[in-house]
Amino acid sequence: MNLFVFLFGLIIGSFLNCVIYRMEMRNKGGITSFSQGRPQRKAFGFLRGKSYCPYCKHTLSWQDLIPVFSFLFLRGKCRYCQKRISWQYPLVELATAILFVLIFWHLDFGFDLAFGFWILISSFLIVIFVYDLKHFIIPDKVVFPAIIIALIFNFQFLIFNQFSIFNSLILSAIGASAFFLFIVLVSQGKWMGIGDIKLAFLMGLLLGFPYILVALFLSFLIGAIIGIGLILAKRKTMKSEVPFGPFLVIGTFTALFLGEAIINWYWNLFI
Repeated sequence: MNLFVFLFGLIIGSFLNCVIYRMEMRNKGGITSFSQGRPQRKAFGFLRGKSYCPYCKHTLSWQDLIPVFSFLFLRGKCRYCQKRISWQYPLVELATAILFVLIFWHLDFGFDLAFGFWILISSFLIVIFVYDLKHFIIPDKVVFPAIIIALIFNFQFLIFNQFSIFNSLILSAIGASAFFLFIVLVSQGKWMGIGDIKLAFLMGLLLGFPYILVALFLSFLIGAIIGIGLILAKRKTMKSEVPFGPFLVIGTFTALFLGEAIINWYWNLFI
Protein backbone atom coordinates (compact mmCIF):
# COMPACT_ATOMS: atom_id res chain seq x y z
CA MET A 1 0.00 0.00 0.00
CA ASN A 2 2.88 2.36 0.76
CA LEU A 3 4.34 1.70 -2.68
CA PHE A 4 0.95 2.24 -4.32
CA VAL A 5 0.47 5.57 -2.51
CA PHE A 6 4.03 6.62 -3.41
CA LEU A 7 3.55 5.85 -7.11
CA PHE A 8 0.18 7.59 -7.06
CA GLY A 9 1.90 10.62 -5.54
CA LEU A 10 4.50 10.63 -8.34
CA ILE A 11 1.73 10.69 -10.94
CA ILE A 12 -0.16 13.49 -9.18
CA GLY A 13 3.10 15.41 -8.76
CA SER A 14 3.67 15.21 -12.51
CA PHE A 15 0.17 16.57 -13.06
CA LEU A 16 0.80 19.41 -10.58
CA ASN A 17 3.91 20.38 -12.54
CA CYS A 18 1.72 20.61 -15.62
CA VAL A 19 -0.81 22.76 -13.76
CA ILE A 20 1.90 25.12 -12.48
CA TYR A 21 3.51 25.54 -15.89
CA ARG A 22 0.23 26.11 -17.71
CA MET A 23 -0.93 28.59 -15.10
CA GLU A 24 2.28 30.50 -15.74
CA MET A 25 1.74 30.45 -19.49
CA ARG A 26 -1.91 31.43 -19.14
CA ASN A 27 -1.01 34.42 -16.99
CA LYS A 28 1.56 35.45 -19.58
CA GLY A 29 -1.08 35.16 -22.31
CA GLY A 30 0.60 32.14 -23.85
CA ILE A 31 -2.30 29.67 -23.64
CA THR A 32 -5.74 30.28 -25.06
CA SER A 33 -8.43 28.12 -26.59
CA PHE A 34 -10.11 29.05 -29.87
CA SER A 35 -13.77 29.28 -30.82
CA GLN A 36 -14.80 30.35 -34.33
CA GLY A 37 -11.32 31.67 -35.00
CA ARG A 38 -11.24 33.89 -31.91
CA PRO A 39 -9.15 33.22 -28.81
CA GLN A 40 -11.32 32.42 -25.80
CA ARG A 41 -10.11 32.04 -22.22
CA LYS A 42 -11.86 29.31 -20.28
CA ALA A 43 -11.63 28.50 -16.59
CA PHE A 44 -9.80 25.19 -17.06
CA GLY A 45 -9.08 25.32 -20.78
CA PHE A 46 -5.38 25.77 -20.10
CA LEU A 47 -5.25 22.18 -18.79
CA ARG A 48 -6.24 20.75 -22.16
CA GLY A 49 -3.79 19.61 -24.79
CA LYS A 50 -0.70 17.43 -24.76
CA SER A 51 2.48 18.21 -22.84
CA TYR A 52 5.37 19.71 -24.77
CA CYS A 53 8.90 20.97 -24.23
CA PRO A 54 8.79 24.62 -23.10
CA TYR A 55 11.80 25.40 -25.32
CA CYS A 56 11.37 23.61 -28.65
CA LYS A 57 7.58 23.06 -28.26
CA HIS A 58 7.96 19.43 -29.36
CA THR A 59 5.09 17.25 -28.15
CA LEU A 60 6.37 14.82 -25.52
CA SER A 61 5.82 11.08 -25.89
CA TRP A 62 4.88 8.74 -23.07
CA GLN A 63 8.50 7.76 -22.34
CA ASP A 64 9.30 11.43 -21.73
CA LEU A 65 6.56 11.74 -19.10
CA ILE A 66 7.39 9.00 -16.59
CA PRO A 67 7.70 10.85 -13.27
CA VAL A 68 11.31 11.17 -12.02
CA PHE A 69 12.58 8.26 -14.12
CA SER A 70 12.33 10.15 -17.43
CA PHE A 71 14.31 13.00 -15.89
CA LEU A 72 17.02 10.61 -14.73
CA PHE A 73 17.07 8.60 -17.98
CA LEU A 74 17.34 11.76 -20.09
CA ARG A 75 19.95 13.18 -17.69
CA GLY A 76 17.88 16.26 -17.11
CA LYS A 77 17.72 17.28 -20.79
CA CYS A 78 15.01 17.42 -23.41
CA ARG A 79 15.20 14.44 -25.78
CA TYR A 80 14.63 16.67 -28.80
CA CYS A 81 16.47 19.96 -28.24
CA GLN A 82 18.85 18.98 -25.40
CA LYS A 83 17.84 22.00 -23.31
CA ARG A 84 18.08 21.57 -19.54
CA ILE A 85 14.92 20.43 -17.75
CA SER A 86 14.20 22.30 -14.53
CA TRP A 87 14.85 20.43 -11.28
CA GLN A 88 11.41 21.63 -10.23
CA TYR A 89 9.81 18.69 -12.07
CA PRO A 90 11.42 15.72 -10.27
CA LEU A 91 11.49 17.58 -6.93
CA VAL A 92 7.74 18.33 -7.04
CA GLU A 93 7.01 14.74 -8.06
CA LEU A 94 9.11 13.31 -5.22
CA ALA A 95 7.79 15.79 -2.67
CA THR A 96 4.20 14.94 -3.60
CA ALA A 97 4.86 11.20 -3.37
CA ILE A 98 6.56 11.48 0.02
CA LEU A 99 3.84 13.79 1.31
CA PHE A 100 1.09 11.37 0.26
CA VAL A 101 2.84 8.52 2.08
CA LEU A 102 3.18 10.66 5.24
CA ILE A 103 -0.53 11.50 5.06
CA PHE A 104 -1.31 7.79 4.61
CA TRP A 105 0.71 7.01 7.76
CA HIS A 106 -0.78 9.94 9.69
CA LEU A 107 -4.32 8.71 8.97
CA ASP A 108 -3.50 5.17 10.16
CA PHE A 109 -3.22 3.63 6.70
CA GLY A 110 -6.83 4.20 5.71
CA PHE A 111 -8.30 4.95 2.30
CA ASP A 112 -11.27 7.03 3.37
CA LEU A 113 -12.82 10.46 2.96
CA ALA A 114 -10.17 12.07 5.15
CA PHE A 115 -7.38 10.60 3.03
CA GLY A 116 -8.99 11.86 -0.18
CA PHE A 117 -9.52 15.28 1.37
CA TRP A 118 -5.94 15.65 2.53
CA ILE A 119 -4.29 14.52 -0.68
CA LEU A 120 -6.52 16.97 -2.57
CA ILE A 121 -5.70 19.82 -0.17
CA SER A 122 -2.02 18.85 -0.26
CA SER A 123 -2.06 19.17 -4.03
CA PHE A 124 -3.43 22.71 -3.74
CA LEU A 125 -0.78 23.58 -1.14
CA ILE A 126 2.03 22.23 -3.31
CA VAL A 127 0.90 24.39 -6.22
CA ILE A 128 0.73 27.41 -3.89
CA PHE A 129 4.21 26.63 -2.55
CA VAL A 130 5.86 26.45 -5.97
CA TYR A 131 3.90 29.27 -7.60
CA ASP A 132 4.49 31.72 -4.77
CA LEU A 133 8.16 30.75 -4.60
CA LYS A 134 8.60 31.50 -8.30
CA HIS A 135 6.26 34.45 -8.82
CA PHE A 136 5.58 35.94 -5.36
CA ILE A 137 1.85 35.37 -5.91
CA ILE A 138 -0.66 33.09 -4.18
CA PRO A 139 -3.18 32.60 -7.02
CA ASP A 140 -6.87 33.01 -6.16
CA LYS A 141 -7.78 30.23 -8.60
CA VAL A 142 -5.94 27.83 -6.28
CA VAL A 143 -6.54 29.12 -2.76
CA PHE A 144 -10.27 29.87 -3.14
CA PRO A 145 -11.23 26.34 -4.34
CA ALA A 146 -9.13 24.92 -1.49
CA ILE A 147 -11.01 27.08 1.03
CA ILE A 148 -14.37 25.99 -0.38
CA ILE A 149 -13.39 22.30 -0.25
CA ALA A 150 -12.17 22.70 3.34
CA LEU A 151 -15.42 24.39 4.37
CA ILE A 152 -17.51 21.62 2.78
CA PHE A 153 -15.38 18.94 4.46
CA ASN A 154 -15.67 20.67 7.85
CA PHE A 155 -19.46 20.68 7.70
CA GLN A 156 -19.31 16.99 8.59
CA PHE A 157 -18.53 18.04 12.16
CA LEU A 158 -21.84 19.89 12.30
CA ILE A 159 -23.68 16.91 10.88
CA PHE A 160 -22.22 14.62 13.57
CA ASN A 161 -22.79 17.22 16.32
CA GLN A 162 -19.08 17.84 16.85
CA PHE A 163 -19.62 21.55 17.38
CA SER A 164 -16.43 22.14 19.37
CA ILE A 165 -14.26 20.91 16.48
CA PHE A 166 -16.19 22.95 13.92
CA ASN A 167 -16.02 26.09 16.05
CA SER A 168 -12.30 25.57 16.60
CA LEU A 169 -11.66 25.35 12.86
CA ILE A 170 -13.79 28.39 11.97
CA LEU A 171 -12.45 30.56 14.79
CA SER A 172 -8.87 29.54 13.97
CA ALA A 173 -9.42 30.53 10.33
CA ILE A 174 -10.87 33.91 11.30
CA GLY A 175 -8.19 34.54 13.92
CA ALA A 176 -5.26 33.61 11.66
CA SER A 177 -6.52 35.70 8.75
CA ALA A 178 -7.27 38.65 11.07
CA PHE A 179 -3.71 38.48 12.40
CA PHE A 180 -2.29 38.69 8.88
CA LEU A 181 -4.76 41.41 7.95
CA PHE A 182 -3.45 43.43 10.89
CA ILE A 183 0.14 42.99 9.64
CA VAL A 184 -0.85 44.01 6.12
CA LEU A 185 -2.64 47.13 7.35
CA VAL A 186 0.15 48.18 9.72
CA SER A 187 2.87 47.68 7.09
CA GLN A 188 0.69 48.93 4.22
CA GLY A 189 1.37 45.70 2.37
CA LYS A 190 5.16 45.86 2.73
CA TRP A 191 5.54 42.90 5.10
CA MET A 192 2.74 40.65 3.95
CA GLY A 193 0.41 40.37 0.97
CA ILE A 194 -3.31 39.82 0.59
CA GLY A 195 -2.61 36.27 -0.57
CA ASP A 196 -1.08 35.45 2.82
CA ILE A 197 -4.36 36.46 4.51
CA LYS A 198 -6.30 33.99 2.35
CA LEU A 199 -3.76 31.24 2.91
CA ALA A 200 -3.87 31.84 6.68
CA PHE A 201 -7.67 31.45 6.56
CA LEU A 202 -7.23 28.11 4.80
CA MET A 203 -4.65 27.01 7.37
CA GLY A 204 -7.10 27.70 10.19
CA LEU A 205 -9.77 25.62 8.46
CA LEU A 206 -7.32 22.75 8.15
CA LEU A 207 -5.64 22.75 11.55
CA GLY A 208 -7.86 24.36 14.17
CA PHE A 209 -6.68 25.37 17.62
CA PRO A 210 -3.99 24.98 18.96
CA TYR A 211 -2.26 23.53 15.87
CA ILE A 212 -2.70 26.78 13.95
CA LEU A 213 -0.47 28.46 16.55
CA VAL A 214 2.22 25.84 15.97
CA ALA A 215 1.97 26.33 12.21
CA LEU A 216 2.23 30.11 12.40
CA PHE A 217 5.10 30.04 14.89
CA LEU A 218 7.07 27.58 12.76
CA SER A 219 6.34 29.59 9.60
CA PHE A 220 7.81 32.75 11.08
CA LEU A 221 10.71 30.88 12.68
CA ILE A 222 11.69 29.05 9.50
CA GLY A 223 11.18 32.20 7.43
CA ALA A 224 13.43 34.18 9.76
CA ILE A 225 16.18 31.54 9.71
CA ILE A 226 16.17 31.24 5.93
CA GLY A 227 15.91 35.01 5.49
CA ILE A 228 18.93 35.62 7.73
CA GLY A 229 20.80 32.87 5.89
CA LEU A 230 20.10 34.49 2.51
CA ILE A 231 21.27 37.87 3.82
CA LEU A 232 24.49 36.38 5.25
CA ALA A 233 25.06 34.61 1.92
CA LYS A 234 24.48 37.98 0.21
CA ARG A 235 21.68 36.51 -1.87
CA LYS A 236 19.20 38.98 -0.37
CA THR A 237 19.25 42.31 1.43
CA MET A 238 17.09 43.70 4.23
CA LYS A 239 14.92 45.36 1.58
CA SER A 240 14.52 42.27 -0.61
CA GLU A 241 11.10 40.69 -1.03
CA VAL A 242 10.78 37.07 0.08
CA PRO A 243 7.62 35.01 -0.55
CA PHE A 244 6.05 33.91 2.71
CA GLY A 245 3.58 31.41 1.25
CA PRO A 246 6.11 28.54 1.11
CA PHE A 247 6.89 28.99 4.82
CA LEU A 248 3.18 28.92 5.64
CA VAL A 249 2.81 25.68 3.68
CA ILE A 250 5.79 24.13 5.49
CA GLY A 251 4.35 25.25 8.81
CA THR A 252 0.99 23.71 7.93
CA PHE A 253 2.39 20.28 7.15
CA THR A 254 4.75 20.33 10.13
CA ALA A 255 1.86 21.18 12.46
CA LEU A 256 -0.26 18.45 10.86
CA PHE A 257 2.32 15.70 11.35
CA LEU A 258 4.20 16.87 14.44
CA GLY A 259 1.87 19.40 16.04
CA GLU A 260 0.82 17.19 18.94
CA ALA A 261 4.40 16.18 19.71
CA ILE A 262 5.56 19.81 19.61
CA ILE A 263 2.74 20.95 21.90
CA ASN A 264 3.44 18.15 24.39
CA TRP A 265 7.15 18.98 24.37
CA TYR A 266 6.36 22.63 25.01
CA TRP A 267 4.06 21.93 27.96
CA ASN A 268 6.56 19.50 29.46
CA LEU A 269 9.02 22.36 29.76
CA PHE A 270 6.78 23.85 32.45
CA ILE A 271 5.96 20.64 34.32
